[in-house]
Amino acid sequence: MNSKKILVLPGWQDSGEGHWQGIWLRKYPDAVKVMQRDFLYPEKSEWVSTLNEYIEKCSEEIILVGHSLACATIAHWSNEYFPQTSAKIKGAFLVSPSDMDFPDFPEEIKGFAPMPLKPLEFTTIVVASENDPWVSIERAQHFAKSWGAKLVNIGSYGHINADAGFGEWPEGEALLNELIK
Repeated sequence: MNSKKILVLPGWQDSGEGHWQGIWLRKYPDAVKVMQRDFLYPEKSEWVSTLNEYIEKCSEEIILVGHSLACATIAHWSNEYFPQTSAKIKGAFLVSPSDMDFPDFPEEIKGFAPMPLKPLEFTTIVVASENDPWVSIERAQHFAKSWGAKLVNIGSYGHINADAGFGEWPEGEALLNELIK
């Protein structure tokens, strides 16, 4: 079996050492963080282009692991670059896909709207919470259905980040391992 590179994409304001993404970066030797130039004032075209640069540099099969704003980045990337570089993508793990069309979104990230809704041409798992302040469960379900993804509703756990108590996250890791295998 080919090895798989895990590209970890934090959302707006980055994820930090105690976030499940930070823990997975230390735990998985094939995990690499997609470093954006600016996590506080993101620009869609720049984030999408940076993701594509990381993908082009990989010789291995790739699993994308996105949180929050990074889910929109991955969907925008798929719209812009598919199918040229997407053959390497073997799966995407999208957690708390922020609703880019929400009217009260912070000004810094409004450039990512509208949320792309074209099907993703790789196996995708969307994980959502029933009380996420950045996306309703109904919108998360709509995104998953539009993308052709499996939706996992984990109940009421906020934005599924360190502030919501998600450091070590074995349930999420089990879902990630579904994609790796």
